[in-house]
Amino acid sequence: MTALQAMDQFLETHLDDSIEELKQLVAQPSVSAKNQGLQECSEMVAVMLKKRGFSVVIHETKGAPIVTAERKGKSETTLLFYDHYDVQPPEPLELWESPAFEPEVRDGKVFGRGTSDNKGNIVNRLFAIDSLLEVMGELPCTVKFLIEGEEEISSKNLEEFVYSHKQELAADACIWEFGSVDHRDVPVQYLGLRGICYVQLEVETADMDVHSGLGGTIFPNAAWRLVWALATLKNEQEEILIDRFYEDMLLPSAQDVALLKELPDFAEEYQTRYGVKEFLKGIKGGYELNVEEVYRPSCTICGLTSGYQGDGSKTVLPAKASAKIDFRLVPDQRPEKILKLLRAHLDKHGFTDIHIVDLGGEAPSKTDADDPFIEMVAASAKDVYGMPMQVVPMTGGSGPNFIVQDALHIPIASLGVGYPGSGAHSPNENIRLGDYLKSAKHLVRVLKELGKKKLTE
Repeated sequence: MTALQAMDQFLETHLDDSIEELKQLVAQPSVSAKNQGLQECSEMVAVMLKKRGFSVVIHETKGAPIVTAERKGKSETTLLFYDHYDVQPPEPLELWESPAFEPEVRDGKVFGRGTSDNKGNIVNRLFAIDSLLEVMGELPCTVKFLIEGEEEISSKNLEEFVYSHKQELAADACIWEFGSVDHRDVPVQYLGLRGICYVQLEVETADMDVHSGLGGTIFPNAAWRLVWALATLKNEQEEILIDRFYEDMLLPSAQDVALLKELPDFAEEYQTRYGVKEFLKGIKGGYELNVEEVYRPSCTICGLTSGYQGDGSKTVLPAKASAKIDFRLVPDQRPEKILKLLRAHLDKHGFTDIHIVDLGGEAPSKTDADDPFIEMVAASAKDVYGMPMQVVPMTGGSGPNFIVQDALHIPIASLGVGYPGSGAHSPNENIRLGDYLKSAKHLVRVLKELGKKKLTE
């Protein structure tokens, strides 16, 4: 039996043990939006790392603690894992088939908040490391971890921390917190993330809600005021109407276009999975859909709140109204500029009374497909999945990868336990046991390859 076969065997025979460890971590609530359980969860993560022989530091910040860890390997080549231990709020609770923080294995899946995003990947990294230590007695390369607790609220304190700890975090490459197979069970390598500017718009037109019979024709209505303001942001052709909004956006490069054309047509998959009957702008699918999905910025109303929303009727004129909106950004747009443009736009249209609350922003970022690290990670998947990873220029989501990339100047790859039905951020979030095992095997091969030589000579 080769060393690699022995590692695979270890993973196969210890899968249940790793899942039990994952269940313990998932059972600890750690909701950054509510500041719930973050200290406790950071301490759990630290204990798990120390168990593998890592030197660990829990850093206090203005918000949630940040955990860093390091274990020297046979090679000086260093891999940094970025992960986060915070999770999304579990609501609506009534839609969960089993409680969000009482993880359960059924039908070959592990259910619970954070199983996919991102606690499943944290424990999966450690699972791969266990197999390497069991068979080799050491790591093939040096491994570092950067695990924060505010990713789900735009990583408010991460940038300051990374820039002030650049030497401690220095590495040759990074594996980001997510990764998945697509609907064909083909492993996917995402080269980057879109940016985001997330705001809440608020307006108040009176000190209290008013009887609509009294105020309906003589008092300003906060709900209408907000709706009129929102209507100025985007037209029915899906064009964002904020002046200069598009001026910094880059078109896909020739390499990006080539990669996008190699992707399958996701139209039928999206329509079946999400129950969508048609796509915006009359798009049918294929390359046009792939481009539009990630290389066009968006303006999305994520939530609206005003007046009475309970059962039955209540004749009331709302005094307050608010809306949560995210703008997904593409290279080279920046959230701080979009925020200023939004303020200028509302003022120009007579909505100086609309208050903007900045809920966080992140810049877009991506790694070159030709980077040797990306090529190695993509190619090493073949031994596990039967095919190399499908390389995708960007994913539509956002995250703080621009901080790590800009501060440390290293390539960033994606590799993980997800699949299209994981339901991250949704009720019944889950991962499949088979994906969990394959991800660990893939990661073992990446670490072994990194132990052979430096990425750059």
